[in-house]
Amino acid sequence: MAMPTSTRPKPFLEAEYCKGCLRCIDACAKDCITQGEHVHPGTGMIPVILDLENCNGCQLCIQACPEPYGLRPETEREVSSADFELEDPAALFGPRAGHLQEPQDHPGTEVPISAREPLMLKGTYASAIGALLAGCRHVFGYPITPSTEGAELMAKILPKLDGAFVQAVSEVAAVNMMYGCAGAGLPCATFTSSPGFSLMLEGISYMIGAELPGVFINIMRGGPGLGNIAPEQADIKLACRGLGHGNTHGIVLAPATPQEMLDLTRLAFALSFRYRNPVVILGDGYLGQMTGVVRLPATLTKPGLPAWAVWGDLEHRRNLISSILITEVDLEAHNIHLNEKYAEIEAKEQLSELYRCDDADIIVVACNTPARMAKGAVEVMREQGVKAGLFRPITLWPFPIDAFKPLLSHAKRIVVVEASPGQLQDELRLALSKAELDHPPISSVQRYGGKLPEQVEIEARIREDFRLMEDARTMEEVKA
Repeated sequence: MAMPTSTRPKPFLEAEYCKGCLRCIDACAKDCITQGEHVHPGTGMIPVILDLENCNGCQLCIQACPEPYGLRPETEREVSSADFELEDPAALFGPRAGHLQEPQDHPGTEVPISAREPLMLKGTYASAIGALLAGCRHVFGYPITPSTEGAELMAKILPKLDGAFVQAVSEVAAVNMMYGCAGAGLPCATFTSSPGFSLMLEGISYMIGAELPGVFINIMRGGPGLGNIAPEQADIKLACRGLGHGNTHGIVLAPATPQEMLDLTRLAFALSFRYRNPVVILGDGYLGQMTGVVRLPATLTKPGLPAWAVWGDLEHRRNLISSILITEVDLEAHNIHLNEKYAEIEAKEQLSELYRCDDADIIVVACNTPARMAKGAVEVMREQGVKAGLFRPITLWPFPIDAFKPLLSHAKRIVVVEASPGQLQDELRLALSKAELDHPPISSVQRYGGKLPEQVEIEARIREDFRLMEDARTMEEVKA
């Protein structure tokens, strides 16, 4: 008499959950499971192999499996994740009711303004006026010396222009308010200083991931930690290489005068919307507080509304702002897109100023307020017969290597002047390395903790480099 066949369900394997622990092999009395040989492309693990011809459905293998969804009864196959595919809501439910038009870009316009006499403004005020001229009517921030005056001026002016200044409970809150405002397609900004900028990095990373514009005016002060309120340039690394986790970059502009604080802030808004990406203005503490002559431009910008904005009307209701991409394939594709954008920025947006560099044997590299001391030192050295020149990067990222490259044909020495422990020099060296350029010896003048390099220090360094250059030339003549 034939034995009745078992009606117990046999197991099936969710291969993407199998870690290859082999416990199921030990549990199976019928030798229906063997060790696999091929790596699963989705997990990198080697799942086991099932041959259920002799299986009696005892389910001991299922009990032995430590993964809840690794080995499962055949009766549960219909809800297996392997058989379940996400569907496009449009395919499931059909088109939405009503006729939704595709959103269109509504570009901003330039509005002429009447001529005005030059103003005497400190750097933070100049930056605030630059933001107003760029069409910014929404500023979010938290007070922090030495940048607070810019926020104070905005708090006074914006309500009169149908705008808003919001003092957030913290820098973390401020940057997330910027995320929401930028998502609506509106120009927005914040004034902060080094410790506050550090707190904003998570939000900046989200804005970069979601491709949102925003301008961050960071008046750098001494650090690390809380540090002091004196000027420093030690946020260069943070701004150029550390804007949050993952694949993050933002254009970094380094003004050297109150006039440039206005002009570059205005430019920052244009670049931010052009590339849908945050832009950082890096000014040192002296530049934020010093007063200088500032001339207003001939026009101001009346902002438009980009097609991608989440504006809340019928035209834009299908738009979505998000930096969340769960699957590896989607996130990699997004990062490839970001890399293409970064490459375009590096190719098109390098800015620099060259002073007496055409025939310079010694190139001095400096930015922000130290560039002004360096310019004075170059003048003195020229009077003493030393061919020195000043290369001032205005974009720190991307570093303006295209303008620097021709100088290497005649430069014998490079001197990097900065109020940081080599962070500007690191950007220069990295740009030279990526461009695969040979370069002469690099020396430095560095100050820390709120001290700026002085002109006499720069002159002394140039003299020493000139002596080394002459010694090397003499040695070559002797060898010849």
